[in-house]
This record gives sequence, C-alpha cells and structure tokens, in this order.
Amino acid sequence: MRKFDTKVQHLKYKVLREVARLAWDDLLLEHVMDIPKTIVPGNTPTMRCCVYKERAILSERVKLAMGGDSNNHNVIEVIEIACDECPMGGYEVTNACRGCLAHRCEDVCKFGAISFDHEQKAVIDKSKCKECGACSRVCPYSAIINNKRPCERACKIKAISMSETKAASIDNEKCIACGACVYQCPFGAITDKSYILNVIDMIKKSRANGEKVYAVVAPSISSQFSYAKLGQVISGIKELGFYSVIEAALGADMVAAAESRELAEKGFLTSSCCPAFVAYVEKEFPDLKPFVSHNLSPAATIAKYIKETEKNARIVFIGPCTAKKQEAKKEEVRDYIDCVITFEELQALFDSRDIEIPELEEDVLDNASYFGRIFARSGGLSDAVAQGLKEQNIEFDLKAVPCDGIEACRVALLKKSKNLLDANFIEGMACIGGCIGGAGCLTHGEKNKAEVDKYGREALEKSIGDAIGQLYILQDQ
Repeated sequence: MRKFDTKVQHLKYKVLREVARLAWDDLLLEHVMDIPKTIVPGNTPTMRCCVYKERAILSERVKLAMGGDSNNHNVIEVIEIACDECPMGGYEVTNACRGCLAHRCEDVCKFGAISFDHEQKAVIDKSKCKECGACSRVCPYSAIINNKRPCERACKIKAISMSETKAASIDNEKCIACGACVYQCPFGAITDKSYILNVIDMIKKSRANGEKVYAVVAPSISSQFSYAKLGQVISGIKELGFYSVIEAALGADMVAAAESRELAEKGFLTSSCCPAFVAYVEKEFPDLKPFVSHNLSPAATIAKYIKETEKNARIVFIGPCTAKKQEAKKEEVRDYIDCVITFEELQALFDSRDIEIPELEEDVLDNASYFGRIFARSGGLSDAVAQGLKEQNIEFDLKAVPCDGIEACRVALLKKSKNLLDANFIEGMACIGGCIGGAGCLTHGEKNKAEVDKYGREALEKSIGDAIGQLYILQDQ
C-alpha cells in the first residue's frame, strides 16, 4: 500500500509518526533523542555517507516535527546540514559547445563574463555573470544551460538563494509559504514546521476540560487517501479523538455568497481563499491589496462560525496547504483556527495510533453544496461566484480569470496593474491545479479535476443557499 510519492516524504512521515506516538503516551521528552536511532538502526547508512550524518539530520527533522525554531516566524525552514549535495547552479557551458566562429554568446554578454579556452570553447566567469540568460538564448547549439537548484527553480517568486555555506536560504520577506520548494527539494532539506503536538495536546486535554475539538477538512480531501473510502477517513479522524468533522467547503459556500455580493458592489475583486496568493499580492503588488476580497478564507469563515456558536470549540484545519499554517498566525484568523496540519501529518497521526482506516465503518461528511466542494480545483471558485450571483438575483456580468500557479497569477496581476486586464474577477491559486495540487498532499501526480466535480455532485445540498440555510437551521436546533 503506497501512501506517498517519494522516499523524502516517507522519511518525513516516519519522523512525524514517531514524535506523535511518543506524545500520545507522554513519553516524548524522555525518548526524543532515541527517535533517530529508531528510524536508522544499526551502523549501515541508508541514504547518506554515514549513519551519524543521517541521525544528525533526523535530529533536525525531529525539531521541525515539534514546531521548529520559534524565533523564525516563517512556517518553511531549511535544514542546513541536509542541504549539501546540489551543484551551485547558474548558467553553465555544456559539451554541446562547438567552439563556433560566430561567438554570439560573447557579443551579447554586457558584463564580459564570456571568454574562450584553448579549444575555443566558451567559458563563463561566475564572478562577472549576472545570470541574465542572454548567452543561453543566442547559442545556436543550446549549449549554455541554466542549471538551477530544484528549490530555486520551484520558487517562482525568487525567495530562495544560496547562503555563505552554500545551503539554501529563504528570504522571509518574499516567501509566501506556498511550499513549492518543500516538495521539489530531492533531499528534503526544506520542509514545513509541524504542529501535530498542538493537536495531540488539544485532543488529550479536551477529555478533561470539556472542550470540543473540531476537524475542519479541506474539500481536496476527496483526492487523498486513495487506498480507503472518504467515509472511512472521516471515521478515522473521529477515532483520533476529534469531536466532529466539518467540511471547509461549507465555509466556501458562505464565502461564495458573500464574495459575489462584494464583487457586484465593488466592480472588481481578487479572491481571498488562497493564503499564498493573498501574501503574494501583499508583497509583490501592494497597490492591488485593496482589491483583495475582504472575506476570510473558507476555512477561517467556517471556523469563525463554529467558534461563535460553540463556546468550548477548538478548531484544527486539515488540508493540503502549508500556507494555511502561516494564515493561522494572522491577527484576523488566529482567534478562529487553533492549529493547521496537512494530509501528510494526518496520515502520520493515524499510524501513530495504529488506526487502519480501510478497516473502519464509513461515516458521513455532507454539509456543503456542490459549489462549495469544487473550490478544491482551479476554476471552482469562479463557478461558485457565478452561482452566488445567480441565486441572489444579482445582475452582474462576471468576467473571471482563474489562475493556477504563481506565474499565471503574476500575469493577471500585472495586466490589472497596467489596466490591461479584460476581466473583473481574479481567482488566484498558488498551486498548479488549485488546492488539489497543494504541497501537503499525500501524492503529487496530476490530479483529475473530474474527481473533484464527482465528489461535489454527491452533496445532498445542491445550491449554495440550501447549504447555508441548512447550517442556520441546525444552529437554531
């Protein structure tokens, strides 16, 4: 039964599972130093040059599994000792160079970084190269390539550079916590902090203090845990000790209704559902910040509702998103969402309690409408806003631009900043495909958007209004 894509993910999971297993039994502080030896026993290395380095790296992973560096406000951190195998990168001349007579690469370089060796092959002086790429573009043999590190290539906002020790370094002022670098790093040297200890602590204390710990699950859960049925996953979450499981998609219904009204009132809007997209607007396009919808994200919206109707509620959001961990720290959100974990971490929690979800009875997860559930894929939010306008009889000519991936978001935002965008609504999603492509997913292959729509069609509530109305009927009861 394969639960993860890569050995890096599996290693991360094993650390999380062991930390959680000890925490449930109140043995973590006593045995935390034993975890690296538990995962890498004996004297034979499994991944690195020696077991001592493997265990040293695992010790750093354990720290991140326990919340990471509290002085670093970013939820994405670099394990420096694990980041030592990638080439420096930059533009390099390959063996495809034929030592041609044209020397276009030399002519186009404005910085004098190109010279030629005794065989007339091009050579790049790294001290002069500005990595503009002009030489690569004019080479007739495509002999000059940009050999970027995977993390740099994954980061579309250029928040990653190399430190003096040649390890990856994250510029927290630029980082939007999207997690693209986390999955793309082949050594697992960049990872997100985990707050599973907070979740375990909440669940354990709830038994004594009468609190109710709610799990708010992202609609993209429909694309996860392919080895079990969704109803069994819901049963597993309750088996962990959660009081109830609520769809974040219900919050999406509430957002779709409110956002459609806000759009009609203001005439132009960008979505506020993806925290990485919102952070990108705030950091790279501050002049467009007033156009970001004033609605909270679906997760925060439903969490706010629960907290306002249930005084002893605690909220844990479970989804595919590392940026949600950052969002939960924001002043306008932190009172509503107590903790965020990813689907990766949920799997670790299941296994830390030896819960075999394929063996469980199926429970029900049915609060939201079709339109709330399709927020999980790119274009779903735009469809839901269109439906919100229709159901509320609001006459407004919606021209939506669904953007999945930061590069697509950048294009739309640039056009808007120059008054060249023929649209009045930007649906921004930082991950390719939308939330179903999030960094905290169990698997990262291309997701079938039709599966999201299929899950949406299974909803009992067929309209946004019906879903929200049912919510308030339950509140009155």
